[in-house]
Amino acid sequence: MPHHYVYEERRPLPDDGRYHDFVVPDRTAVVSIDMHQGHLSDSPLCPCPAPRGRDIVAGIDDFHREARAAGIPIIHVRSELRSSGVDDVRGIPSAWRTTFPEFVGDIPNAAEHALAGSPWTAFATEIDPRDEIVTGKKRLSAFYPTDLDFLLRQMGVTAVALDGIMADCCVLNTAFDASNLGYRVLVARDLVRGTDERLERAALSMMSLHMALVMDADDILDAWGATTDRLPPGPENPRSARPVRGVG
Repeated sequence: MPHHYVYEERRPLPDDGRYHDFVVPDRTAVVSIDMHQGHLSDSPLCPCPAPRGRDIVAGIDDFHREARAAGIPIIHVRSELRSSGVDDVRGIPSAWRTTFPEFVGDIPNAAEHALAGSPWTAFATEIDPRDEIVTGKKRLSAFYPTDLDFLLRQMGVTAVALDGIMADCCVLNTAFDASNLGYRVLVARDLVRGTDERLERAALSMMSLHMALVMDADDILDAWGATTDRLPPGPENPRSARPVRGVG
């Protein structure tokens, strides 16, 4: 039986239909947020390091393979700013550039974060040829100012399953926006990471109370499997093409 979390308490997912529209796989897409080198590189020049996110790269790749096998599309969203910097440091700078260093200290290469054409926008997770990529994320939400909402509606999607970084920042903002736009939201609890464990737990608790089903990835897959046959990876599965790590 699939379980979900309510304010950190793990509970069986009710089977009375109240969450049916959250877990209908043929109307769902996975949205993976900011799993790119600008956050995940171990280089000392990494412009906005989120080192805890490195722990979930392999798990996200596994989850995406399972989702593809069930016929569920994957959308990779990344931050990308014009190379001139006008979207940020040479225009109206993002607020995090002032506030975040108060906690983590000076970020020496922060001005290079997410610049178009830089190596920092390369994905660290696997990209399947059939996946979709949404670029141009310039602030905290995957919806702003990208075409993610347009893409989801074109795909007939009514529910999104979120993974990626950071739980207390971009994942949280994306969940709020998705809910406000009328989407049902799932969050893969074990496949997001926050600034630290405390903020990660707080963000997941807020999402669980106000706009999302917070579930472990295996429970999400089980919930989808309750309403569709999950195909095993293999040549008979049209969505099981060989993945490519770190494409664009």
